[in-house]
Amino acid sequence: MYRVTGLMKNSGILFGALMLAAAYMSGDPFPPVSMLVVMIIFAIRLFGLRNPSSSLRDISFALLSLFYIPGLLAFQVLLRHNGPQWIIFLYGCVWISDSAAYYVGKSIGKRKLYLEISPNKTIAGAVGSLIGGSLSGWMLNMVLVHSMGAGESFVVGAIIGAVTIIGDLVESMLKRDAGVKDSSGIVPGHGGILDKIDGVLFAGPVLYLVSGILGG
Repeated sequence: MYRVTGLMKNSGILFGALMLAAAYMSGDPFPPVSMLVVMIIFAIRLFGLRNPSSSLRDISFALLSLFYIPGLLAFQVLLRHNGPQWIIFLYGCVWISDSAAYYVGKSIGKRKLYLEISPNKTIAGAVGSLIGGSLSGWMLNMVLVHSMGAGESFVVGAIIGAVTIIGDLVESMLKRDAGVKDSSGIVPGHGGILDKIDGVLFAGPVLYLVSGILGG
């Protein structure tokens, strides 16, 4: 989205994969190697491009990409350690919340939720996301997780529904700043991969913390 190219782009992709691998092996979403990666990114910019102009911009985009995508995805790697049912629970709640938000918003949504960031999102759609999250949390807990009471599963699902909206809005904010409609053209007609996982990126850390509190 921000048209980072060359050495900084390739370094970001490589170190993003390494950060996920380190999180998997260490059981820590931000292992000490993450700070080493930060230092290396600075050094790559220092020695790879001798012109200091735009150095802060180049480094900022690279580091943001590392902590926004692999950094947040690392919590899903750790969530998987608590059991595969938690991953199904996460994606099921997010997808059902998204679908409920879309159909409720399209049917009865009038008042805009956040016009400056996402003109198509409505308050009714946001309420639909909360309801969809609550119901899916209850159903998926009954079928798969079995770690929560009915009330807890409704609350956890609603939290995921709310966080999903925030994750979606954050990506919309970044896209508007970058002046693009889709994060990439990898998935024609559906936006980029980031458009498909923006809500899950934010919901994953929240569910990981909740599953730990509930003894998952």
